[in-house]
Amino acid sequence: MKIEETFIKDLLIVEPTVFGDERGYFFEAYSKTKFQNLGIDIEFVQDNQSFSKKDTLRGLHYQNPPFAQTKLVRVLEGEIMDVAIDLRKDSSTYGKSFSILLSAENKKQLLVPQGFAHGFSVLSETASVMYKCDQFYNKGSEGGIKFDDPSLSIDWGIDLNDAIVSEKDQVLPFIQNCNSLF
Repeated sequence: MKIEETFIKDLLIVEPTVFGDERGYFFEAYSKTKFQNLGIDIEFVQDNQSFSKKDTLRGLHYQNPPFAQTKLVRVLEGEIMDVAIDLRKDSSTYGKSFSILLSAENKKQLLVPQGFAHGFSVLSETASVMYKCDQFYNKGSEGGIKFDDPSLSIDWGIDLNDAIVSEKDQVLPFIQNCNSLF
C-alpha cells in the first residue's frame, strides 16, 4: 500500500498493492495495521455505498463536529471525478479544492479527513462508490456547499447543464454562506 500526499495537508491518495494473474487480481482495500504503519490511525465505524448513472453529481457534503467524518472513498465499478474542499478556517488551503479520477480500473482511493466537504460526479455509464466513515451519519450536523460555487471553480469533468443533481444539493449555499464549524 502506498500513500501519496496532495497539495492540501492531510488529504491523501491511497494506492493499494495489487496482485494479479491469469485469474484476475486481489488487493487489500483497507488494513488497519497497514494504515497505522503509515501513520494513519482511524477507527472506521460505517461503510456507505451508492450507485449512480452517468452525469450524476453528488455533493458537496460534510458533517460538523462532533459528528465530523473522515471518509475513505473508492470506486467498485465505473469512474468518478472525486472532489474535496478544505473547510478548515485555520488552514492555508481553506476554500481550495482537490479533484482526482477514481475508478474501478485504477483502484485508487481518496482519504478525506474531517474538515472537508466531499462530492463526486459520474463519468462512466454507471458507477458504484463505497466509502468508509469514522463517524455515524447525523442529520442534525450535516452541511453542504453548492456544486457550482463560482469561487471554487471546480472542474467536475461533466457538462453541468447535463448534471443530475438532487433537489437538496441544488439549494445548498456557496462556501461563503455555509454553516461549517471547522
